[in-house]
Amino acid sequence: MVMLKAENLHKSYGSLHVLKGISLTVNRGEIVSILGSSGAGKSTLLHILGTLDKPSSGRVWLNGQDVFQLSSSALASFRNKHIGFVFQFHYLLPEFTALENVCIPGWIAGEKKHVVEDRARSLLNMMGLGDRLHHRPARLSGGEQQRVAVARALINQPDLVLADEPTGNLDSAHALELHQLFQELKKQLQQTFVIVTHNEALARLSDRQLLIQDGQLIAHHDHQLSV
Repeated sequence: MVMLKAENLHKSYGSLHVLKGISLTVNRGEIVSILGSSGAGKSTLLHILGTLDKPSSGRVWLNGQDVFQLSSSALASFRNKHIGFVFQFHYLLPEFTALENVCIPGWIAGEKKHVVEDRARSLLNMMGLGDRLHHRPARLSGGEQQRVAVARALINQPDLVLADEPTGNLDSAHALELHQLFQELKKQLQQTFVIVTHNEALARLSDRQLLIQDGQLIAHHDHQLSV
């Protein structure tokens, strides 16, 4: 079942034409990696798919909703409910505990405090962080911080998680652990991921790889997973 569809996306910043007519689909429960050199347009594409930026032309549908037809306030609400984000830099708030950092998007969405906290505890336990609930980010390792960020991305039970270089600040062992975690979340939650990465070895753990070159989608490869 197609969850995400992008059609003929173009994006320009002044005279710089970054995306040049990209179309793609992502199915529910699929892990798709986007590869390409720096400046190829990977992050720009991800930000548009996540509604953080608007295309110069083209359309994006998530669960059949033409997202850029929504008003700014409706789009912000839609994004918070349906899309989770994981970035290279974790963007955890240093004054809050791991549990509180994970809860914040749920509280913003207006859910009951205890419901959000229960779900956050469950997610952090799933991440192997059950004994780190009340640690602030400074007391967590880089890998632990990134797993907190993944739990935060999942707190509103989004349809789609977008990850922009999520292993960029991790060593190879922690990077592999994170990609294996994505696989487990796919199995347990039927979670859908689109991941921008430079790491070709880790991208091969995905269901599909999309290669972007000079703002165009030039190839994609299906991979049979062995995990």
